Amino acid sequence: MDYTAALDAALNRLHDEGRYRTFIDIKRKKDQFPKATWTKADGSEKEITVWCGNDYLGMGQNPAVLAAMHEALDATGAGSGGTRNISGTTVYHNRLEAEIADLHGKDAALVFSSAYIANDATLSTLRVLFPGLIIYSDALNHASMIEGVRRGGGLKRIFRHNDVAHLRELIAADDPAAPKLIAFESIYSMDGDFGPIKEICDLAEEVGALTYLDEVHAVGMYGLRGAGVAERDGQMYRVDIINATLGKAFGVFGGYIAASAKMVDAIRSYAPGFIFTTSLPPAVAAGAAASIAFLKSAEGQKLRDSQQLHARILKMRLRGLGLPIIDHGSHIVPVHVGNPIHCKMLSDMLLDQFGVYVQPINFPTVPRGTERLRFTPSPVHDAGQIDALVKAMDALWRHCALNRAEASA
Repeated sequence: MDYTAALDAALNRLHDEGRYRTFIDIKRKKDQFPKATWTKADGSEKEITVWCGNDYLGMGQNPAVLAAMHEALDATGAGSGGTRNISGTTVYHNRLEAEIADLHGKDAALVFSSAYIANDATLSTLRVLFPGLIIYSDALNHASMIEGVRRGGGLKRIFRHNDVAHLRELIAADDPAAPKLIAFESIYSMDGDFGPIKEICDLAEEVGALTYLDEVHAVGMYGLRGAGVAERDGQMYRVDIINATLGKAFGVFGGYIAASAKMVDAIRSYAPGFIFTTSLPPAVAAGAAASIAFLKSAEGQKLRDSQQLHARILKMRLRGLGLPIIDHGSHIVPVHVGNPIHCKMLSDMLLDQFGVYVQPINFPTVPRGTERLRFTPSPVHDAGQIDALVKAMDALWRHCALNRAEASA
């Protein structure tokens, strides 16, 4: 086989479809984010504003977080030195898991190297813990959940997105005595819509199923203490396992699950993705714990309120331009483009001409024909930056519309 030719063919397909992914070399500016410096291919630099980051609340530059990381770095050095079982558990990891458990009102928590690994490892391990487990998964669940559900080859059922009636039909068709788990999300990040947590918990209690909720895009952002949508809706105590990340609203790195002490102990003891992975550096664990503690406070609520305000303003102004935004009331602001080439072109022009950095979202992250630009306003985006973004989108959207009209004439 000509391996080089096969690689060329695979990469060329992405280029031909307009969905080849390009890494943008940026340097975030501490105390100035969302400002950053973009290093172009020719080595020159341009100041830009980041509009697609997942550091939703700017906690990656919060003084309390940085101070905690500096303290741990000076005290312990760079890495943890091992897996959690072999020298990689420190006071910082234990503090972090205690903060997480308290945040979600659970007995225990378990930290992983990412929320992706937490989902994959936990969902696949549940099949080992509960032989014959049937997993019911929302059709729009994240790739990490899909991978975890697939692993092990057990039974799975895919229910239509947020369709509890369809979920009920699928459950009714299966053996009532079989162990069951319903896996879903609180916020689906590409459209920004909410999962029906109460309705799914009601059904789970009725049929004796476990519930597994991904709060990755909601922790820090919703609820009185930032525990997520389940806290906001008063449903957190009803969810058996909560998965989330430390790398988005908390502004640091890593992922976790929170559940009963016995559930966490079992996952800790059986999940290869946890057992055989080097633990988080102590400085990272310390920063994440400080971030969670900060966002539980009244100061954290101020950030949440400011972020929601900026999201509403941006949606209102983009809608006023007639742009096809997708608005389900969350903090995420997607603008539907519907073509991968046009989406990449808009992204490139926004960056090059206006210093606005937003990545195109193409297949397989979203279905073909639903390509979009996904904006993530934060408390640290100011009125001037919002205004500059809106004016840039207005100019480029009209420009692209004219070009499309001329091409079809």
